[in-house]
Amino acid sequence: METDKGKVIRISEGKIHQQKELILDKIQFELAEKEFVYLIGKTGTGKSSFLKALYGEVPLSAGQGTIAGFDLARLKRSDIPMLRRKLGIVFQDFQLLTDRSVEENLFFVMRATGWTSKTEMKKRAADVLKLVGLEHKLKTKAHALSGGEQQRVSIARALLNRPKLILADEPTGNLDSETSEEIMQLLLAVANEESSAVIMATHDMTMVEKFPGRVIRVENGGIREVQSIDRFDPFKPFSAD
Repeated sequence: METDKGKVIRISEGKIHQQKELILDKIQFELAEKEFVYLIGKTGTGKSSFLKALYGEVPLSAGQGTIAGFDLARLKRSDIPMLRRKLGIVFQDFQLLTDRSVEENLFFVMRATGWTSKTEMKKRAADVLKLVGLEHKLKTKAHALSGGEQQRVSIARALLNRPKLILADEPTGNLDSETSEEIMQLLLAVANEESSAVIMATHDMTMVEKFPGRVIRVENGGIREVQSIDRFDPFKPFSAD
């Protein structure tokens, strides 16, 4: 199946299993270039499984799906590193190498995704750190950064390969409300600057209200778009059509 022009993701009648258990069924989902989408739902409903399927951690077990030009239904293990070069992933717990400098954290990812030129690596590291306002922290050890600064480095890391798509899994989950808002503003700004689409899994409805975007809810083994954040109760189950 070929991806429609302008679509970063297209999934039709998709299924996701983990350890033989059906997690999500009849997935219908499309994401356009530069689009911002929230992924909401209670813990255990399948949000993380959906994200893992997008970056190749778990397979799309049925249906058709493409992401950044890769066929999810036919994805081989050898394809996964190339797929991930086209994605940027931001985690709740930052996942930085705390005993290394900010620059060394970025170099680690670049080497793992095929960069070889030290000159180009230094330039790209400086560029993404400037985007997130941390160019002055290049040589600082990660453990010496605040939580908000660590998440900024995590966002910079996600931008290294100029991804078509950023997957953000609860990126404000470990941050206070003021820092969370700063990170949201930054994520939206840099995604626009780099022309990346974004899927952000979150429990923080305050962020959803302050920074409007498409809202997709995961519940009862399915995925469904919420038409208006102003007209739904996030804790009330949706009715089947």
